[in-house]
Amino acid sequence: MAKDIEKQYGKPDVIAGVATGAIGIGMLVAEYLGLPFIYVRPEAKSHGRQNQIEGFAQKGQNVVVVEDLISTGKSSLNAVKALREAGLNVKGMIAIFSYGFNVANENFEKEKVTLHTLSNYENLIEQAVETNYVSQSEVQTLTDWNANPSEWNAI
Repeated sequence: MAKDIEKQYGKPDVIAGVATGAIGIGMLVAEYLGLPFIYVRPEAKSHGRQNQIEGFAQKGQNVVVVEDLISTGKSSLNAVKALREAGLNVKGMIAIFSYGFNVANENFEKEKVTLHTLSNYENLIEQAVETNYVSQSEVQTLTDWNANPSEWNAI
């Protein structure tokens, strides 16, 4: 993941993880790259220092956001919004996996955020077929679900 960040975005000043699933991953990436790490909560805490962003970053610094899973992109882009409002320059986001939902693609495009993933739903299905985990006949059902999961009905 660290090498992909450097390949896609160059070496940023800071790595940011999206709470909570990407905190551990982001910390490991930051350590590997020798960079500071921050993380972004869904919203500011209601007590204490009331931070949404934990860790130290200066306005104008370049940051790459690390995420574990992209479904609609809502929580991921909420983190990007918080970082931008804090004056950070978000170079892009890298995630472990994306379902590749159209709504996510539209949301990332609308917010002008470049997203790279290590894997995606299409690759998952491909591997599942190759290893006989799913049959070729089940692929259509899985594809139909992925095309519109909120409206999908298996019956």
